[in-house]
Amino acid sequence: MPFRPRYTGLIDKYRDRLPVHDDTRVISLGEGNTPLIRLNNIPRETGKAVDIYVKYEGLNPTGSFKDRGMTMAVTKAVEEGSRAVICASTGNTSASAAAYAARAGITAFVLIPEGKIALGKLAQAMIHGAVVLQIRGNFDAGMQLVKEVAEHAPVTIVNSINPYRLQGQKTAAFEIIEELGRAPDYHCLPVGNAGNITAHWIGYCEYSSASGDHVTEACSFCQGHCMYAGGAIVGNRPKMIGYQAAGAAPFMRGAMVDNPETVATAIRIGHPQSWDYAWKVKQESGGWFDECSDEEILAAQKLLSGKEGIFCEPASATSLAGALRDIKSGRIPEGSSIVCTLTGHGLKDPDTAIKQCTAQPMLTVDAELEPVRAAIVGALS
Repeated sequence: MPFRPRYTGLIDKYRDRLPVHDDTRVISLGEGNTPLIRLNNIPRETGKAVDIYVKYEGLNPTGSFKDRGMTMAVTKAVEEGSRAVICASTGNTSASAAAYAARAGITAFVLIPEGKIALGKLAQAMIHGAVVLQIRGNFDAGMQLVKEVAEHAPVTIVNSINPYRLQGQKTAAFEIIEELGRAPDYHCLPVGNAGNITAHWIGYCEYSSASGDHVTEACSFCQGHCMYAGGAIVGNRPKMIGYQAAGAAPFMRGAMVDNPETVATAIRIGHPQSWDYAWKVKQESGGWFDECSDEEILAAQKLLSGKEGIFCEPASATSLAGALRDIKSGRIPEGSSIVCTLTGHGLKDPDTAIKQCTAQPMLTVDAELEPVRAAIVGALS
C-alpha cells in the first residue's frame, strides 16, 4: 500500500496559510479534516433538485467546530508566553478551551451561565481540569466580565474576539473547496456570536483571491493580502446565509437582544462579538440572515438523525432548518449546491434529544425468544 503521511491537525496541513512560524510549538488534538456528507434522503422530500451537503464539525476532537479556532488561539497564547486562557461560553468554547489548555499544560478559566449549559459540555470542561465559574447571568454578561478581567489579570482571551480563532476556523472553507472542487453556491450556518460565518468568508475570500479569478473588490477582511500563496483550484465564492434562533436573533431585530432564549443553547447569544464583521459578510457575499423557531430547529435535528443517520446538537440543526425552508420557497433556487455547517455533535445535549423521542426509546422484555420476537415483529408491522 502507498504511504500516507499521518494527519496531525489543521495547522500542520495549512501552515503556509496561517500566522505561525517554522519553530512554533503547535498545540493540536488532530482537529479539522471533518467529513463533508452529501444528504441522500432529505433533498427528495423538498421536491426540488438541489445538492445538500453537511460539514459535520461535531467530529472534531471535543465535538464542535470550536477546536479549529482553539488550536490556533492556544498555540499563539503559548508562543506569546501565556500561562492561562479565559473564555465566556455557552458550552462548546469552554469544552474546547479546557481540552487545548490541558494539552498545552496551562490553566483554563471558563465563565458559564448558571443552569444554562448542556451537561455534556459542562462535563467536558470539568474533566479537562478547567476552573469553572458559573455566573448568575447569561453569556453576554460573561463575555463582558472576561474582557474586564483580561485587563487586570495575566490571561489570554480565547473567545472569537481573539483574531487567531478566526484564522483557524477559516480552514473549514478550504476543506470544503478541496472536496467539492469549487465553493458551493450557498453556505448556511447557525449564527450566535457570528465568528464562524465571518471565518468561513475569510477562507473563501483567500481562496478566491489566490485562484487568479479576480473578484471585483478585495474583501474587507483580507484586504487583498491573503495568506494563501497559490494552488487554489477555483475562484467562486458562495452566498453566506446565517440563521438564528427566533428567541436570540439580534441580526433579524437590527439591534442587540438583552435576554435571549432558545433551546439551541450554543447560539443563545444576544450581543454577538462579530456583529460588524457579520454584516459585512452578508453584504459582500450577497447572502442574508433569517431566523428559525425552536420547533423548526428541533424538527430539523430529528429529521437529520432519522433520515440521514447524522446526530447534531440543536443549534447545528438551525442551518438545515433554514436551508430547507428557503429551498422550498425558492429563495435558494433549484440546481444549487448547498453546504450546511453542523457545528456540534448531538451528544453535547442528549437530554434535549431524548425529550424529542415520542416513541418509547426502550422496551423491557423477558430474556426469552418469544417476547423478543414479538417485540421485533410488532415494531416492523
